[in-house]
Amino acid sequence: MSTSTAHKLHESRFSAQSKITHTKSYVHFVAGGVGGFIAAVCTSPLDVVKTRLQSIIYQHTAEEGVKHSKGIINHIVETGALLVQIKRVEGSRGYFKGLGPNLVGIIPARSIHFYTYGNGKIFFTRLNNGKETAIVHLNSAATAGIVTSTLTNPIWGKQSVYKNSFDCAYSMMKKEEPKSLFRGMGASYLGVIEGTIQWVINEHLKLRWGDTATEIPKNNNVIGGKSIRDWAGSIAAAATAKLTAGCIAYPHEVVRTRLRQPALMDGTRKYKSLIQCFKLIIREEGLTSLFSGMTAHLMRVVPNAAIM
Repeated sequence: MSTSTAHKLHESRFSAQSKITHTKSYVHFVAGGVGGFIAAVCTSPLDVVKTRLQSIIYQHTAEEGVKHSKGIINHIVETGALLVQIKRVEGSRGYFKGLGPNLVGIIPARSIHFYTYGNGKIFFTRLNNGKETAIVHLNSAATAGIVTSTLTNPIWGKQSVYKNSFDCAYSMMKKEEPKSLFRGMGASYLGVIEGTIQWVINEHLKLRWGDTATEIPKNNNVIGGKSIRDWAGSIAAAATAKLTAGCIAYPHEVVRTRLRQPALMDGTRKYKSLIQCFKLIIREEGLTSLFSGMTAHLMRVVPNAAIM
């Protein structure tokens, strides 16, 4: 396909999509929240495993039968072993521990992110003389990431530490200092890189793997305004984009978890800042510890992204 042809197909596709975005921009907000809820419930067991593998608390108090591994290849074995152990020790309910406060954060975060990204594309496209390019996707994704992190960071508590949503909210608001609500903000902003990479790759792959706007009406198998090929292309693009971005930017997940951990018995905090946390983890535990729980993380977020 020539460059000019690809450009025309891109403009045709954007023209059809922009009308929907202008008239029904609220759909992004609602769809983001509903999709976030469904995806969070379906992937909760892997989220529990990921959080425990990232946490220094788990590494220091691992139950008998699960040995914390340093090798990246062994992460798969470790993930499976921890899933089995949770079922044996805590029962099936252990897979959904922290789901309440997690949903309190995920639903508004996904709603805000999708709404901001969708409307951001309209805004930046206008600034770019009506052309939806990779730069537009990059700016929209970065803006959505920053806005979402800023507005929702106070919501995110240390789900694995508290008993339930009410205990989490009470502890964060009453027992800790107000600034604790913004702990891990630096790592959250660093995570904007992941979202930006994901959206840019996702938009590019959707265009290449899906039907064009002119091809869809010719296809009889249309569901929700999309052909089966377009749906398959969108799902594959979302999963591939998340897998790529997740691997590149994963260390910030570990750092963010460590920064949000509770203070030590004497009231001091081991991890005090973004840079200090990175250096301390590498010095004490090695570089591979920055990828602790990555297998469980990818097993959760890749299908999560496909669902969204």
